[in-house]
Amino acid sequence: MTHPDDRLEFEENKRKMSLALGADSQAFDESLKLMLTLDQYDYSYLWSWMGVPIIQFPADVMATQEVIWNSKPDIIIETGVARGGSMIFMASLLAAMGHDKAKVIGVDIDIRAHNRDSIEKHPLSKYITLIEGGSVDDDVMEKVKAHIPPGAKVMVVLDSDHSRDHVLAECRAYGPLVTEGCYLVVADTVVGHLTEETAPKKRSKIWYQGNEPLSALHDYMAETDCFEVDAVLNGKLVLSSSPGGYVRRKVASATRVSE
Repeated sequence: MTHPDDRLEFEENKRKMSLALGADSQAFDESLKLMLTLDQYDYSYLWSWMGVPIIQFPADVMATQEVIWNSKPDIIIETGVARGGSMIFMASLLAAMGHDKAKVIGVDIDIRAHNRDSIEKHPLSKYITLIEGGSVDDDVMEKVKAHIPPGAKVMVVLDSDHSRDHVLAECRAYGPLVTEGCYLVVADTVVGHLTEETAPKKRSKIWYQGNEPLSALHDYMAETDCFEVDAVLNGKLVLSSSPGGYVRRKVASATRVSE
Protein backbone atom coordinates (compact mmCIF):
# COMPACT_ATOMS: atom_id res chain seq x y z
CA MET A 1 0.00 0.00 0.00
CA THR A 2 1.40 3.39 -0.98
CA HIS A 3 0.54 6.82 0.33
CA PRO A 4 1.00 10.19 -1.36
CA ASP A 5 3.82 12.41 -0.17
CA ASP A 6 1.93 15.00 1.88
CA ARG A 7 4.87 16.68 3.61
CA LEU A 8 4.38 20.02 1.88
CA GLU A 9 0.64 20.02 2.62
CA PHE A 10 1.35 19.09 6.24
CA GLU A 11 3.75 22.00 6.67
CA GLU A 12 1.38 24.42 4.95
CA ASN A 13 -1.42 23.41 7.30
CA LYS A 14 0.90 23.99 10.27
CA ARG A 15 1.64 27.47 8.94
CA LYS A 16 -2.03 28.34 8.42
CA MET A 17 -3.09 27.01 11.83
CA SER A 18 -0.26 28.83 13.59
CA LEU A 19 -1.28 32.13 12.01
CA ALA A 20 -4.94 31.49 12.81
CA LEU A 21 -4.11 30.64 16.41
CA GLY A 22 -2.02 33.79 16.70
CA ALA A 23 -5.03 35.83 15.62
CA ASP A 24 -7.37 34.17 18.15
CA SER A 25 -7.40 36.60 21.08
CA GLN A 26 -9.89 34.48 23.02
CA ALA A 27 -7.58 31.45 22.89
CA PHE A 28 -4.69 33.62 24.08
CA ASP A 29 -6.73 35.05 26.96
CA GLU A 30 -7.77 31.56 28.01
CA SER A 31 -4.20 30.31 27.90
CA LEU A 32 -3.06 33.31 29.94
CA LYS A 33 -5.59 32.44 32.63
CA LEU A 34 -4.37 28.85 32.63
CA MET A 35 -0.75 29.98 32.93
CA LEU A 36 -1.64 32.11 35.95
CA THR A 37 -3.37 29.10 37.52
CA LEU A 38 -0.37 26.88 36.84
CA ASP A 39 1.96 29.49 38.32
CA GLN A 40 0.50 28.71 41.74
CA TYR A 41 2.34 25.39 41.42
CA ASP A 42 5.60 26.91 40.11
CA TYR A 43 4.85 25.23 36.79
CA SER A 44 7.79 26.66 34.83
CA TYR A 45 10.14 25.53 37.61
CA LEU A 46 9.09 21.87 37.50
CA TRP A 47 11.16 20.81 34.48
CA SER A 48 14.74 19.78 33.85
CA TRP A 49 16.91 19.09 30.80
CA MET A 50 19.46 16.28 31.06
CA GLY A 51 19.47 16.52 34.83
CA VAL A 52 19.65 20.31 35.19
CA PRO A 53 16.63 22.54 36.03
CA ILE A 54 15.33 24.44 33.01
CA ILE A 55 12.97 27.24 34.04
CA GLN A 56 10.88 27.30 30.87
CA PHE A 57 7.43 26.44 29.62
CA PRO A 58 7.56 23.36 27.35
CA ALA A 59 6.29 25.42 24.40
CA ASP A 60 9.29 27.74 24.68
CA VAL A 61 11.66 24.78 24.70
CA MET A 62 10.06 23.47 21.50
CA ALA A 63 10.08 26.90 19.86
CA THR A 64 13.76 27.42 20.64
CA GLN A 65 14.54 23.97 19.28
CA GLU A 66 12.80 24.83 16.00
CA VAL A 67 14.72 28.10 15.74
CA ILE A 68 18.09 26.46 16.37
CA TRP A 69 17.44 23.62 13.93
CA ASN A 70 16.27 25.95 11.18
CA SER A 71 18.89 28.67 11.56
CA LYS A 72 21.83 26.52 12.74
CA PRO A 73 23.78 29.16 14.67
CA ASP A 74 27.46 28.74 15.51
CA ILE A 75 27.24 30.89 18.63
CA ILE A 76 24.27 31.24 20.99
CA ILE A 77 24.50 34.00 23.59
CA GLU A 78 22.16 33.83 26.57
CA THR A 79 21.94 36.55 29.20
CA GLY A 80 20.65 35.13 32.45
CA VAL A 81 22.20 31.80 33.39
CA ALA A 82 19.96 30.90 36.36
CA ARG A 83 20.45 27.18 37.08
CA GLY A 84 21.89 26.43 33.67
CA GLY A 85 19.28 24.12 32.17
CA SER A 86 18.56 26.36 29.21
CA MET A 87 22.26 26.46 28.31
CA ILE A 88 22.53 22.67 28.62
CA PHE A 89 19.44 22.33 26.43
CA MET A 90 20.83 24.52 23.66
CA ALA A 91 24.25 22.86 23.93
CA SER A 92 22.60 19.45 23.53
CA LEU A 93 20.99 20.57 20.28
CA LEU A 94 24.31 21.81 18.92
CA ALA A 95 25.90 18.49 19.90
CA ALA A 96 23.10 16.46 18.32
CA MET A 97 23.53 18.46 15.11
CA GLY A 98 27.20 17.50 15.06
CA HIS A 99 28.31 21.09 15.49
CA ASP A 100 31.40 20.37 17.57
CA LYS A 101 32.88 23.88 17.33
CA ALA A 102 29.67 25.68 18.32
CA LYS A 103 29.37 27.45 21.65
CA VAL A 104 26.69 28.64 24.06
CA ILE A 105 27.89 31.75 25.90
CA GLY A 106 26.14 32.40 29.19
CA VAL A 107 26.28 35.87 30.74
CA ASP A 108 25.08 36.62 34.25
CA ILE A 109 25.86 39.25 36.86
CA ASP A 110 25.93 36.52 39.54
CA ILE A 111 26.72 32.93 38.58
CA ARG A 112 26.23 31.13 41.85
CA ALA A 113 28.81 28.52 42.79
CA HIS A 114 26.38 25.58 42.87
CA ASN A 115 24.95 26.50 39.46
CA ARG A 116 28.41 26.89 37.97
CA ASP A 117 29.27 23.47 39.43
CA SER A 118 26.24 21.85 37.74
CA ILE A 119 27.16 23.39 34.39
CA GLU A 120 30.91 22.82 34.46
CA LYS A 121 30.57 19.17 35.55
CA HIS A 122 27.95 18.37 32.90
CA PRO A 123 28.99 16.15 29.95
CA LEU A 124 28.09 19.01 27.59
CA SER A 125 30.21 21.62 29.37
CA LYS A 126 32.70 21.76 26.49
CA TYR A 127 30.03 23.58 24.47
CA ILE A 128 29.52 26.24 27.15
CA THR A 129 31.40 29.39 28.13
CA LEU A 130 30.38 31.34 31.24
CA ILE A 131 31.00 35.08 31.63
CA GLU A 132 30.17 36.76 34.94
CA GLY A 133 29.30 40.45 35.02
CA GLY A 134 26.66 42.97 34.01
CA SER A 135 25.37 41.92 30.61
CA VAL A 136 25.72 45.38 29.03
CA ASP A 137 28.95 46.41 30.76
CA ASP A 138 31.67 47.35 28.31
CA ASP A 139 34.17 44.79 29.60
CA VAL A 140 31.58 42.02 29.45
CA MET A 141 30.62 42.92 25.91
CA GLU A 142 34.29 42.79 24.91
CA LYS A 143 34.61 39.31 26.43
CA VAL A 144 31.49 38.14 24.59
CA LYS A 145 32.69 39.49 21.27
CA ALA A 146 36.08 37.83 21.78
CA HIS A 147 34.35 34.44 21.75
CA ILE A 148 32.64 35.06 18.38
CA PRO A 149 34.81 33.81 15.48
CA PRO A 150 34.83 35.80 12.24
CA GLY A 151 31.93 34.82 10.02
CA ALA A 152 30.07 32.98 12.79
CA LYS A 153 26.27 32.78 12.75
CA VAL A 154 25.01 34.27 16.01
CA MET A 155 21.75 33.89 17.93
CA VAL A 156 20.88 35.77 21.14
CA VAL A 157 18.48 34.96 24.00
CA LEU A 158 17.78 37.75 26.52
CA ASP A 159 16.57 36.32 29.83
CA SER A 160 18.13 38.31 32.66
CA ASP A 161 16.77 41.42 34.41
CA HIS A 162 13.28 41.88 32.96
CA SER A 163 12.88 45.62 33.52
CA ARG A 164 12.04 47.60 30.41
CA ASP A 165 15.17 49.75 30.54
CA HIS A 166 17.54 46.84 31.03
CA VAL A 167 16.00 44.71 28.29
CA LEU A 168 16.09 47.65 25.90
CA ALA A 169 19.76 48.20 26.73
CA GLU A 170 20.40 44.50 26.06
CA CYS A 171 18.54 44.67 22.75
CA ARG A 172 20.68 47.61 21.69
CA ALA A 173 23.89 45.90 22.82
CA TYR A 174 23.26 42.36 21.57
CA GLY A 175 20.88 42.94 18.65
CA PRO A 176 23.70 44.04 16.34
CA LEU A 177 25.52 40.76 17.08
CA VAL A 178 22.68 38.67 15.66
CA THR A 179 23.44 37.58 12.11
CA GLU A 180 21.15 37.41 9.10
CA GLY A 181 18.57 34.62 9.35
CA CYS A 182 19.24 34.07 13.06
CA TYR A 183 17.05 35.04 15.99
CA LEU A 184 16.91 37.50 18.83
CA VAL A 185 14.72 35.94 21.52
CA VAL A 186 13.37 38.23 24.24
CA ALA A 187 12.14 36.05 27.08
CA ASP A 188 9.18 36.54 29.43
CA THR A 189 7.26 38.87 27.14
CA VAL A 190 4.07 37.36 28.55
CA VAL A 191 4.24 39.77 31.50
CA GLY A 192 3.56 42.55 29.03
CA HIS A 193 -0.01 41.23 28.98
CA LEU A 194 -0.42 41.38 32.77
CA THR A 195 -1.53 44.20 35.02
CA GLU A 196 -0.13 44.89 38.47
CA GLU A 197 -3.14 43.08 39.91
CA THR A 198 -2.83 39.95 37.75
CA ALA A 199 1.00 39.64 37.71
CA PRO A 200 2.36 36.62 39.64
CA LYS A 201 3.51 37.62 43.11
CA LYS A 202 5.78 34.63 43.86
CA ARG A 203 8.85 36.41 42.49
CA SER A 204 11.75 38.41 43.91
CA LYS A 205 10.64 41.20 41.56
CA ILE A 206 7.19 41.73 40.06
CA TRP A 207 6.93 42.78 36.41
CA TYR A 208 3.81 43.94 34.61
CA GLN A 209 2.66 46.11 31.70
CA GLY A 210 4.94 49.06 31.02
CA ASN A 211 8.07 47.87 32.81
CA GLU A 212 8.79 44.52 31.18
CA PRO A 213 10.46 42.85 28.17
CA LEU A 214 7.62 43.17 25.66
CA SER A 215 7.52 46.97 25.86
CA ALA A 216 11.33 47.00 25.53
CA LEU A 217 11.17 44.81 22.42
CA HIS A 218 8.50 47.03 20.87
CA ASP A 219 10.65 50.09 21.51
CA TYR A 220 13.69 48.40 20.00
CA MET A 221 11.75 47.26 16.93
CA ALA A 222 10.69 50.88 16.43
CA GLU A 223 14.37 51.88 16.36
CA THR A 224 15.60 49.34 13.85
CA ASP A 225 14.44 47.81 10.59
CA CYS A 226 16.87 44.89 10.84
CA PHE A 227 14.44 42.49 12.54
CA GLU A 228 11.07 41.01 11.68
CA VAL A 229 8.58 39.21 13.91
CA ASP A 230 8.23 35.52 13.06
CA ALA A 231 4.43 35.50 12.91
CA VAL A 232 4.15 31.75 12.38
CA LEU A 233 6.35 30.79 15.31
CA ASN A 234 4.91 33.40 17.67
CA GLY A 235 1.39 32.52 16.56
CA LYS A 236 1.50 29.13 18.23
CA LEU A 237 3.06 30.40 21.46
CA VAL A 238 -0.15 30.58 23.45
CA LEU A 239 1.07 28.54 26.43
CA SER A 240 4.38 30.31 26.51
CA SER A 241 6.34 32.76 28.61
CA SER A 242 7.64 34.51 25.49
CA PRO A 243 4.79 35.14 23.01
CA GLY A 244 5.86 37.69 20.43
CA GLY A 245 9.42 37.46 21.68
CA TYR A 246 10.97 35.65 18.69
CA VAL A 247 12.29 38.05 16.05
CA ARG A 248 14.51 37.21 13.09
CA ARG A 249 17.38 39.24 11.68
CA LYS A 250 16.45 40.11 8.12
CA VAL A 251 19.20 42.60 7.18
CA ALA A 252 22.89 42.30 7.96
CA SER A 253 23.64 45.94 7.11
CA ALA A 254 23.16 49.22 8.92
CA THR A 255 20.55 49.76 11.62
CA ARG A 256 18.39 52.86 11.86
CA VAL A 257 18.58 54.05 15.46
CA SER A 258 16.65 56.98 16.90
CA GLU A 259 18.78 59.65 18.52
